[in-house]
Amino acid sequence: MKFILFFSALIFFASMSAQTPAQAKKVFPYQYKTTDLPNGLRVVTVPTDYKNLVSFYTVVGAGSRNEVEPKKSGYAHFFEHLMFRGSENFPAGRFDEVMKKAGASSNAYTSDDRTVYHETFAKEDLDEVMRLEADRFKNLKFSEEQYKTEAGAVLGEYNKNSASPIFKMQEVLRETAFKNHTYSHTTMGYLDDIKDYPNQYEYAWQFFRRFYRPENTTLVIVGDINETEVLQKVKNYYGDWQAGDFKQQIPVEPMQKEARKQHIEWASQTLPYVAVAYRAPAFSETDKDKAALDLLSATAFGENSELYQKLVLQEQKAVFIAPDYENHVDPELFTVYAQVKELKDVNYVRDEIVRTFGRYANELIAQKQLDQTRSRMRYGFAMGMNSNDAIAGTLAAYIALRRSPETIDRMFALYDSITPQDIRSASEKHFVPNNQTVVTLATKNGGAK
Repeated sequence: MKFILFFSALIFFASMSAQTPAQAKKVFPYQYKTTDLPNGLRVVTVPTDYKNLVSFYTVVGAGSRNEVEPKKSGYAHFFEHLMFRGSENFPAGRFDEVMKKAGASSNAYTSDDRTVYHETFAKEDLDEVMRLEADRFKNLKFSEEQYKTEAGAVLGEYNKNSASPIFKMQEVLRETAFKNHTYSHTTMGYLDDIKDYPNQYEYAWQFFRRFYRPENTTLVIVGDINETEVLQKVKNYYGDWQAGDFKQQIPVEPMQKEARKQHIEWASQTLPYVAVAYRAPAFSETDKDKAALDLLSATAFGENSELYQKLVLQEQKAVFIAPDYENHVDPELFTVYAQVKELKDVNYVRDEIVRTFGRYANELIAQKQLDQTRSRMRYGFAMGMNSNDAIAGTLAAYIALRRSPETIDRMFALYDSITPQDIRSASEKHFVPNNQTVVTLATKNGGAK
């Protein structure tokens, strides 16, 4: 399956980053070079000591956030599928054949703010892989019949995902918390829009022409490479890619004026779930609130937290508790999910989560606890950089935000500047009742009140 539905709490530590190059302590240990082509395409090259292997990531600044038109949700994810349907020079299936012959690992994923295509392969295949990638981005081709076939595949994927209670909770939570902004729908989009895909062949091409442009794309090439040779290949294959001129306004979400809640009656048997979310700030390299709440996420709701120890290990009322607060271009949700063992305890678990959010708006986190959290983040990041693919994948997530690896350095330096007072201030500002949205899910006729 080419689409990856992110549940960001499970990858939080893998996305942590490093200090600025000027700092004595660096977590991201690799040198890199950033080059811009005249058409706006950006290229980030990172030579490593992982011999004979290269990872090639193409980061497109198009996600569900960009789907602003009514009844046109899910197209960023849809195009993740369509990009594997062939091009002017390589018919459907040829891309996969060449990749298989080269022994390449090839896949893609879509999120709220980006679509990423990635391959890992032997370095002698770089020229062939780049030629294929450039061709499908410049010369994508699919018939209306192929388009409808892929539309059916996406509908099938939605139906499969909708069988998951967590997927449904994310869908309802977003739609309840956001009224104007496009974060109101998941990456897959609304079911009714997906059902209408077969009638939107011309619109699909319009979406492609808007967003699949060099100025909206960054190549991340990591591995056993010669930077000069790589850049020459990029110029050869991508230099004639025509820039676009599309400008977009993303709707701004107004301030929330009341606490909101929804309950989902689930048709089949399941343990109940609860999600408690607060409106929270977007990614920033300079504003301390996002960095402070990142540190709070691990401290207050991670597996080492008092809440986790109490509800999961000691009282054994919850199967799991997991925070979800990814980096986003625009203000998003700081959410804590829990699966509860017994229906009678749903409200109790919910209230304990709410109480924990409120606790840090009044109390100062211990300096030692804050330092330990930072240390674990640093260690987790360092341990995760164990392959070309891991390095490129981490870079891709940050490049989607600011198109620069320097974002990683600045972000980690910001983490190091956070004080207990900063965490309390951010919690006091954002964890207020008017910012709250709660969603519960339980088997039909047995829901929480």
